[in-house]
Amino acid sequence: MHPILLDLGSIKLYTYGLFLALGFMAAVWFSKRNAKFYNTTDQVISDLFLVILLSAIVGARFLYVLINFDFFRNNPLEIFKIWNGGLVFFGGFIAAVGACLILLKLKKLPIAKTADIIAPGIALGHSIGRFGCLFAGCCYGRECDLPFAIKFTNPDGLAPLNVYLHPTQIYMIISNFLLFLVLMWLQKRKKFHGMVFLVYIMLYSAFRSGIEFFRGDFRGDFFFECLSMSQGIGLVVSFIALVMLIKLSRSANANH
Repeated sequence: MHPILLDLGSIKLYTYGLFLALGFMAAVWFSKRNAKFYNTTDQVISDLFLVILLSAIVGARFLYVLINFDFFRNNPLEIFKIWNGGLVFFGGFIAAVGACLILLKLKKLPIAKTADIIAPGIALGHSIGRFGCLFAGCCYGRECDLPFAIKFTNPDGLAPLNVYLHPTQIYMIISNFLLFLVLMWLQKRKKFHGMVFLVYIMLYSAFRSGIEFFRGDFRGDFFFECLSMSQGIGLVVSFIALVMLIKLSRSANANH
């Protein structure tokens, strides 16, 4: 693949950063359109995504640095080179949720309804952003001999060279796009505000935890040296979301 899309000497356009930006713009664009479905002004979405952008990058990078602390302890300047890859979704997710809760509380806006508005857009944007991982070679898979395995040959990338690997980046692209379609279907059938968002985090966490088994890069140890930190967080988050879905669905049914 091509980690560096354009190289003009002192000016370099990194493919990872480009798709990260495209994914973010797609999430904002779609969420603004989706706000009309909920009779909400799109200015709220603009403010919210600015907070999401800043907090998610900081949180995602922080968790990545934490997982790979031994490397960054000896190479502190590498912490700031996010164009080389190295953002952990759950770190960004936790930071963004916290920041958004504060913003929505300050603006006195409905939290559950707003979360439903942006959930499909986030899934869509995440799917697009994962193309950056594919081009950069980060988030690469374990070695395999499947007919759809991929081989990286560009020395500027982050993946092992000239070996066939699970296309985990493509797994994540497809799973996020399928999740986007599921959320759009659910949106017109939901029983309560917050249902779309809860289904999003439940399914995403489950998908991510499953795909992690095929990852070949170091993911950190969490439980008994067999689960990565992202898998541990994902399973906990997915379980909490499932419990909340069951509880709130029963409450919604009781009120009808």
